[in-house]
Amino acid sequence: MTPDRLAAHLDIKHYGEFTLTEAVRPCPSLPVQPREGYRIETYRNREAKLRLPMLSAAVSAERVFDTFLALIEPVGEVVHAVLESSHGRGEDRHHDLRRSHIDMPVLMSHFCEFEELLTHDGCTGVAVLAEGGQPIEVQFDEHKLFHIYAPDLRPFRRVLKSLGIRRRKALSLISEAEHLHHSTDEFADEFRQLCLRVGVGDFDRVFSDESW
Repeated sequence: MTPDRLAAHLDIKHYGEFTLTEAVRPCPSLPVQPREGYRIETYRNREAKLRLPMLSAAVSAERVFDTFLALIEPVGEVVHAVLESSHGRGEDRHHDLRRSHIDMPVLMSHFCEFEELLTHDGCTGVAVLAEGGQPIEVQFDEHKLFHIYAPDLRPFRRVLKSLGIRRRKALSLISEAEHLHHSTDEFADEFRQLCLRVGVGDFDRVFSDESW
């Protein structure tokens, strides 16, 4: 593919009624057609002998951030936050930083201040986890997809239903095929500012880092 054709492909963000954020683009071969919806499967961690229902969702760009705020509300009033960065780290490598025991309204305020970063940076992801050892986690990853792990997914399914996002028996995600991430030096600087605001520090892991 010539540079001009590649540039033209990267400018495409509308696929029918679905709009991609600036964070990621499918490769030109386009084996995955982006569309809105969610699917349910089972997360397995053999080492921890853990099985959890898992929900994955793709939401169109114009409402993906509002959906994120709505999905983290059921996690609890006080939560743990993990900020994920792959800035300057190469493909499939990222660093996770944790802030424990933060009030949800405070965390949501920080997220709203950095809406552009969270929505459009292909090297930034966040996860919100329940405190008290409850295995509940909402991830808003670098592809701007949602991955939710919880013994009971009903509160999160109700949120999606209220927003008109339907369950699909077959839903391919953009992360499951060849794709390209987009970021900038400005986004990397903004990520560092978000870390300072949230007060993250220690390294942590999220469910998607573990073995299946």
